Amino acid sequence: MALRRGISALSCLFVMLLIVCVAPLRAQAPRPVTFLAQHYDVSATLDAIGQSLSATAKIDFKAVEASSSVRVELHPNLIVKEVKGADGKPLTFERDNQNPLIVIVQLPTPVATDGKLTLTYTYAGLLFNEENSPVPGSRVASINKDGAYLLLPARWFPLTNYPANRFTATFRLNVPDSFAVAGTGKAGAPTPMAGRNAVEGGRLLYTFECKNPAPNGTYVAGNLQLNPKQAEGISVAVYAPRAASANAEDFATDVARSVIIFSDMFGPLPDPSMTIVQLPDGTLRDFAAPGLLLLSQRGWDPKASDRTIAKLVAAQWWGVQVLPATPGDVWITDGLAQYSEILYAEQNAGREAGLKTVDEFAVGALMYEEAAPVAQAARLAPFSPDYRSVVLNKGAMIFHMLRAMMGDAAFKMTLRDFYFQYAEKSARIEDFERIAERRENASVKPPQEPANLRSFFAQWLNSTGVPEFTLEYVVYRTPKGFRVVGKIKQPLDTFHMPVELRIDTEGNPELKTIDVIGTESGFTVETFGRPKPGGIKVDPNNLILKGSVSLRARAAVARGEELAEQGRFYDAIAQYQRALAIQPNRPLANFRMGEAFFYQKNYQAGANAFREALQTVPEPSEKWTEVWSRIYLGMIFDLLGQRERAVNEYSKAKQTNDDTGNAQQIAEAYLKKPYTEGGVLIATPAATEPKPKPASTVPVPASGERPVLKKPNPYVGR
Repeated sequence: MALRRGISALSCLFVMLLIVCVAPLRAQAPRPVTFLAQHYDVSATLDAIGQSLSATAKIDFKAVEASSSVRVELHPNLIVKEVKGADGKPLTFERDNQNPLIVIVQLPTPVATDGKLTLTYTYAGLLFNEENSPVPGSRVASINKDGAYLLLPARWFPLTNYPANRFTATFRLNVPDSFAVAGTGKAGAPTPMAGRNAVEGGRLLYTFECKNPAPNGTYVAGNLQLNPKQAEGISVAVYAPRAASANAEDFATDVARSVIIFSDMFGPLPDPSMTIVQLPDGTLRDFAAPGLLLLSQRGWDPKASDRTIAKLVAAQWWGVQVLPATPGDVWITDGLAQYSEILYAEQNAGREAGLKTVDEFAVGALMYEEAAPVAQAARLAPFSPDYRSVVLNKGAMIFHMLRAMMGDAAFKMTLRDFYFQYAEKSARIEDFERIAERRENASVKPPQEPANLRSFFAQWLNSTGVPEFTLEYVVYRTPKGFRVVGKIKQPLDTFHMPVELRIDTEGNPELKTIDVIGTESGFTVETFGRPKPGGIKVDPNNLILKGSVSLRARAAVARGEELAEQGRFYDAIAQYQRALAIQPNRPLANFRMGEAFFYQKNYQAGANAFREALQTVPEPSEKWTEVWSRIYLGMIFDLLGQRERAVNEYSKAKQTNDDTGNAQQIAEAYLKKPYTEGGVLIATPAATEPKPKPASTVPVPASGERPVLKKPNPYVGR
C-alpha cells in the first residue's frame, strides 16, 4: 500500500514537472495567422555612422479570420515608437513576452474575415551584428560606414506569415550619397536629399517599386558599381565594387545559362531578367530574393561559384514563384533549389559533374542528419549548419533518390507539373507528393507496377537515419556459369527500397535490382562469367543516400571545417579526431587538424599533424594535401627561425608540381623571402571557395579589401 502511494505521488510529481516543462513550449508555438500584409509603403533612413535604422511602414492588411489583434514579426532590436490606424489615432501595442520577435497591436473593434485594415508603424534601432538576430547566429542585417544589407529574414520591416507571404510594396531608402543601393523591385533614379552632414556628406533617396506580389524587401547598399549586361538575350545587372567588376560579363553569362537551362526544364519565368550583387562577408554565403541573387565577397568568382549561382537562379522557381506554405514545407523549395545544382551540373558539364555534386551533397547530408526529419524543418534555425545539412543536402538527396525511382522523364515532368500548378502560390509537401504519385502512375504501363512513392516519402521525409549496406554471399559453380547467393544487410528496421546490385565478372557485369526490406534481404543472381574477388557492389551508381566509413569520416571533417571557419579551432580539432577514429590515417583529417593547430599557434602539434598527412597516400581528390602540408611545414619552420628546414619543405612543395590553390607561386615566394606572422598569403582564383583566415595572417592592404588564401575545400556550398 505504501509502495502504491509512493508511485502515485511520483506520478503526480512527474505530471506537474511535465506541465511546467511543456507550458513554455506551448507558449512558443506559432499562433494561427489572423492578418496578412498585402501591401507595404516603407520609408527607411540608414544612419551609417550610428549603425542604425529609423523607419515608418504603412501596411495594408487583410483579415484571414475575425480578430481584434494584429501580430507582426519585427527584429527585436527595432523599437516600435508608435502605431497608428487609418484615422491617424494611436493604438496600443506591446512585444510578446514569450517571443520578442512578435509585436501585437490591439484594435478598438474586431475586423471581420476578409476585412481590410491599414496600420502605420514607426520604429528605430541598431543593426550592426547578429545580436538578437531573428536567424540565430547569423547577421542578416547590418549598417556601417562601408555599407549595409537588409535581408528579408532580418524582419527589418514588419512581416506576417514568414516565409510564405506575398505582397506588393514601395520601399524608399535614404542613404549616404557614397552608397549605391540594389535590391528587389524596379529602381528609379536616386533623388538628392536636402542638407549635408560633415561626417556622412549628402544623402540620396532610392525608391523601389515592387508591383508583383512576392517575398520582396531585400537590399544591399555600399560602394557598388552597376554593370548592366546582356547574355543569351537575358538582361543581367551586376553590382559589385569597382575592383571586383572586371568579370561582370562572366557572371552575366553564368546567370543567363542557368536561366535558360531551368526555363527549358521547369517552364519559363514571368520575367527572366536578374540582378546579381556582391554581398559583404560576415553574413550568409548566398541568398535569393525575387529577381535578385546575392553572392558573398569570398565566393565572388564566376568560375568557382557557377553551381551556387545556379542554385540562386533555381530559387526564382523554388522559393519565389513557388513558396512553402509553412516553415515545415521548405523541402519543396530550398531542397529543390539545392538539387537543381545537380541538374545544372549534369546539363552544363556532363554526368560525371553531376555525380561529383551528388557525392558532395551526400557528405553534407551526413553532417547533421540526426538533427531532425526533413518534414520537421521548422525545428531547425534557417541557414544554420544543421538546416543546411537536413533541408538543403539531405533534401536534395531525397529528390535524387526520387528521380531514380520514377525515372528521368517522369521526374522532370513532375517538376514541370508542380511549377505550373503552384507558380505564384504556396504549396505543402503533400501537394508535391500528390503530383509525383499521379505522374508516376501515369508513366507506368501494365504489367509493370508503379513505385510505392507513399512509402518512400514516409521513410525519407518523416524519419532520421540512413542505411549502411553490408554484404554476405557465396559463389557457386553451375552448369551454365555461376550463382551468387547472399544477403544485403543494413541497420534500419523500417527501410524499404529497390537497391541496385552490380556483379563484376570476367565477362560482362551483371546488374540486378533487389527489393531490400528491413535489416536483411536475400538475393540470388545467375552470371555467365566468374565473379571477380570483391567485385560485388551495392548501389554502385550512388542512387541512395547511405552511410559508409569514408562518407562518415568526410562528414566529420566537414563539421570541423565549419567550426574552424567560425574560429572555433578547439571544437574543430575534436571533429578531425573523430574523423580519424572512423577512418584512421585519412590525410585530409590530419591536414585540417594541422591547419587548426597552426592558427592556434600550437606549431609542434601542427607539424605532427602535417607529417601524419604526408605518411598516407591520399585519394585523388585530396592529393593537394601533400603540397599544402609541405607549405605549412615550411611556414612553421620559418616562424621558429629554422630557415634551412623551411627552404627544404618549400622545395619539396615545388617538386610536387601541384598548383592547387596557387601553391607553386606561394612556395616560390617563400623560397625567396621567409614567411613571417602577418605576412601576405597570395590570393588568386582557385577552383573552390576560399576559407577565411585570421586577420593576423592576412593584413588589410590600402584598398581596404582583404585578400584571403584560396585553398581547395571539397565541401563548398553545404
